[in-house]
Amino acid sequence: MNLGFAIQIVGFMAIIYFMLFRPQMKERKRHEEMLSSVKKGDDIVTAGGIIGKIVHAEETQLTVRTGETTRVTVDRSRIAAVLDHKGNAQEE
Repeated sequence: MNLGFAIQIVGFMAIIYFMLFRPQMKERKRHEEMLSSVKKGDDIVTAGGIIGKIVHAEETQLTVRTGETTRVTVDRSRIAAVLDHKGNAQEE
């Protein structure tokens, strides 16, 4: 095997790591931190597009108030974003 070819392969693998895998790992970590920090009273958006306020939080499930009398139980992992007081997704 030629040394130059081996260096090119290693360089290509490094490029793939830094452009594909590392950003995905950082995004997954940020999302997991966001999921662990949601609490009662937070306004959220689910992955299905439901917007509501958390009224009860358990380890794996959240009860979300979506209207005056409507409550929905959702899996914690399906939370897409936590909203600020203006209704915009919070940046972590």
